[in-house]
Amino acid sequence: MKLKIAVLAGDGIGPEISRQGVAVTEAVAKRFGHEVEFEHAICGAHAIDVVGDPFPPETLAVCQRADAVLFSAVGDPKYDNNPTSPVRPEQGLLAMRSQLGLFANVRPISTYASLLHLSPLRAELLEGADFVCIRELTGGMYFGERGRTNDRAFDTCVYTRPEIERILRVGFETAMSRQRHLTVVDKANILDSSRLWRQIAQEMEPQYPEVRVDYMFVDYASMRMIAEPRYFDVIVTENTFGDILTDEAACISGSMGLLPSASLGTGTPLFEPVHGSWPQAAGQNIANPVAQILCVAMLFEHFGLAEEGRAVREAVAQSIEQGIRTPDIQKPGGPHYGTTQVGEWIVDFILKN
Repeated sequence: MKLKIAVLAGDGIGPEISRQGVAVTEAVAKRFGHEVEFEHAICGAHAIDVVGDPFPPETLAVCQRADAVLFSAVGDPKYDNNPTSPVRPEQGLLAMRSQLGLFANVRPISTYASLLHLSPLRAELLEGADFVCIRELTGGMYFGERGRTNDRAFDTCVYTRPEIERILRVGFETAMSRQRHLTVVDKANILDSSRLWRQIAQEMEPQYPEVRVDYMFVDYASMRMIAEPRYFDVIVTENTFGDILTDEAACISGSMGLLPSASLGTGTPLFEPVHGSWPQAAGQNIANPVAQILCVAMLFEHFGLAEEGRAVREAVAQSIEQGIRTPDIQKPGGPHYGTTQVGEWIVDFILKN
């Protein structure tokens, strides 16, 4: 297969983990006989510094002519600490999702037996936890009408029936491919937008009679996710709730550095780690590249290349099992491996197995 991949390294630790993602992609292509072409583009704070736009038209064009986007992270403290800044790195991420039509963010949550001790939760709660969060990406408060004065601010949550139907369909279809259990998360006891979500979900249930559907208010779901993570199979929810819940779910795996995601829709699919840019660690060779590398597995699987995805996942699992880990997940007293060393070990494993 021939694949053209847009590479958006972004800010902070982005360039470091991006290099490992690219190297792993090249290793998989070499092992399985694929042809991969990369085209790099700027985004986030880096793009603001260069051209004044966190997602410039040139970057959009690179993404549109690619088969997939391998994205890393955006964000910079000089914008985080300036609430009056009119242009922010995260605006580039929102623009990317909107302009590429990426309405569904898919985040798998699972555990590694040798890392259960890293979670603040008890191991007996975590063992066997394996679920997927599906978050709507282009509607809700993040894209609604907003405004702010010195004394008043507002953000409007708006959803339409087509927006809700298409993301719920992703939820139902994903549940059909797994354990056929779908949990719809909303706040229908308070919010009209959530009541519309629940109404439409109930209307769609008869189309998927094999799927067991339940409904949870977001506050209860956030508690249940921590108290009983094994309960869930597929969760589907709106933009803001999904943003919060998926970050909360990171404590199940023990580190945000382990969690990949895919953003899917009508345009070029995008694969990104769920963590941020961690600018304090930039250039120190300590960032965990595993989430970025697992994005590569999801990328290949998206194109029906399941064996290639398994090869990446097996290499990651073996690196963790054999203690080839960055400091965030290393055993106490264990040897130090940096971002580059972990990536190189995984590449070597893929090529030799």
